[in-house]
Amino acid sequence: MELLAKMDTALLLWLNGWVAALPWLDNLIQFLASDYLVPVVLSLFILGMWFGPRSQESRMRSQRAALGAMTGMGLSSFAVAILNEFFFRPRPFETFHLHLLFYHASDSSFPMQAAAIGFGFAVGIWTANRKLGAIACVLAGLWGIARVIAGASYPSDMLAGALIGFAITNVVFLFFRLYDPFIRFILRMAQYVYLA
Repeated sequence: MELLAKMDTALLLWLNGWVAALPWLDNLIQFLASDYLVPVVLSLFILGMWFGPRSQESRMRSQRAALGAMTGMGLSSFAVAILNEFFFRPRPFETFHLHLLFYHASDSSFPMQAAAIGFGFAVGIWTANRKLGAIACVLAGLWGIARVIAGASYPSDMLAGALIGFAITNVVFLFFRLYDPFIRFILRMAQYVYLA
């Protein structure tokens, strides 16, 4: 366990060591690490999946995936909040002298909420559209890596968050398969009142 902690810290320090070497790269990292770019793009993917498909069956499949992605993302975020109540890990910038490219977050570093949310969305998108899902996975990964480089989280925080998002969203889709008639009913009701 101690070896893993040392590797985690060494990787963080190596990645953060690149900060201030290239100003344009710092700007890109800040943009990727922000609370805006990746969540907005992933939300637009979900919105497109919800309203985009024309045929009834394609629309039902895409809307089920969008509903699963939103549910998975919400439950993943909730799981991180619960874990934060029991486990507190100080942010790396509180422990080490780092070049911080992010705001001074005061919540627990472990697990990374951004990774849980990003991969919760990405898994849901993947179930309906592999190409869009692959892009979503890359964006979720970049969001997490940028936060590590920015000095806000450790690499293991990102990995734990990604696993939470992946696992919970897969459980959501297992539930959706088991209760398919109920999910179809919800989607038909949403279509009936012009929400879908």
